[in-house]
Amino acid sequence: MRILFLSVPTGQGHHQTCKALEDYYAGKEGIECKILDVVDNVDPLLGEFLSNAYLISTIVTPKVYGTFYGLAEKRNYTKNSSVGKLVKSILNKKLMKFLKEYNPDVIVATHIFSAIAISYLRHKYPLRAKTVAVITDFTVHPFWEDVDIDYYITATELLDFQTMKKGYPPEKVKPFGIPVSPKFSKKLPQDEARRRLGLEDKFTVLLMMGSMGYGNDTMANVRRLNQLQEDLQLITVCGNNKKLKVRIDRMKKRKSFINYGFTHNVDLLMDAADCIITKPGGLSTSEALAKNLPIIMLDPIPGQEDRNEEFMLNNGLAMSISETFTVDEAIYQLIHHPYRMQQLKENMKYIAKPNSARDMGEFLISICNEK
Repeated sequence: MRILFLSVPTGQGHHQTCKALEDYYAGKEGIECKILDVVDNVDPLLGEFLSNAYLISTIVTPKVYGTFYGLAEKRNYTKNSSVGKLVKSILNKKLMKFLKEYNPDVIVATHIFSAIAISYLRHKYPLRAKTVAVITDFTVHPFWEDVDIDYYITATELLDFQTMKKGYPPEKVKPFGIPVSPKFSKKLPQDEARRRLGLEDKFTVLLMMGSMGYGNDTMANVRRLNQLQEDLQLITVCGNNKKLKVRIDRMKKRKSFINYGFTHNVDLLMDAADCIITKPGGLSTSEALAKNLPIIMLDPIPGQEDRNEEFMLNNGLAMSISETFTVDEAIYQLIHHPYRMQQLKENMKYIAKPNSARDMGEFLISICNEK
């Protein structure tokens, strides 16, 4: 059984989704996995353009991206959109050549661009592989109108109404959850996680800004937390934002800090923490839900992360900071009013999908066996 995962170089979330499934299959006989950065391998110049465009749209001009996203939601979207035409025209020939050579049994797309490309190819050429798309947000954004494949993996059953409005047959929609690494399905005792990290056994705040280290007011929020009178300690994860890491390293600290750049032990950091402060990205949010870790959201990228934040708030899964509800007030509430923590944790149990990689992994095997 050969499974081909198709990703795109826009942040680490889409690659990590592929990796979570690859990790699930590790050691299983008769299953071969391959992760292909579809844009970079098919057209490196386009890959570099998309990566840079992602950074520009989400860091330099996020409001412009948000406006574009909002307009796309309001228009009558068609399967012949300009986005779809661009992807089809650039990717189809070289990607088809790769598919013929690798000959996968299942193709899994974890980004809208790769899903559009596969959707187009399966209708133009005789692909024998089953096709599956993972929607890696807590919303079904408008560009999914360009996709028509065998199965759609969604974050939760609560998105069924959105998929129904887009005309997806219910039997094609599988709410297994956004796949997270199997290591997020287990939880180390908090005191043991803190011991391994060299932390004291006290209220611990994890502040994590994604692989890009994006966040308009991260330093301001770190300073607010550093000035709190309450006895707490902080774990900060700056991702690839080297300047931010240096600034935090150099700041005058009143609290105990562990400051990381890019790290691979997020699961352990979550086990040690009492809450997480983060952008509402689909993958990081799913990981926190799987760990039953209360979430405080900040700095959503306009567009799908706005919708993720909306979903979290509407379902009582997170708090959200703003100019009038600041991060220090949010932490103060969680420390002094434990029922706030309990409310969030209880609601999370209904939405969390800690075994999402396992459930989707077994589903892929089952559809292969049907062939």
